[in-house]
Amino acid sequence: MITIDYQSKLPFYEQIAERFRTLILRGILPADSQMPSVRSLAVDLSINPNTIQKAYSLLEQQGYIYSVKGRGNYAADVTALAEKERQSVLKEAERLIAYGRGIGITHREYIEIIDRLYREGDSDDRV
Repeated sequence: MITIDYQSKLPFYEQIAERFRTLILRGILPADSQMPSVRSLAVDLSINPNTIQKAYSLLEQQGYIYSVKGRGNYAADVTALAEKERQSVLKEAERLIAYGRGIGITHREYIEIIDRLYREGDSDDRV
């Protein structure tokens, strides 16, 4: 479910948080489902539990998870958050396309890039 890329420049806690954000936004971790415990995930990934706690704290601050004292961490209902993220990405895409048109990138070039990216991402769409 969660893997660490040791070649990445991103700190481990950011990699962990990003992967959980993706799992939650895609519904793979549905609202109110319990997150792995800090200790068990630290053992699974062979990293310091403080790193996991830092990732969970970040996710909680961003509204992706919530904690229940003495019971653990749970995925939050991110329906509104997901829509906000979606709109943000679409707005950024519009900005980039407008900029690209201004420097001569054609409609066909954009379509080719989008098609290639979605073909490459098909294997990732499952998880």
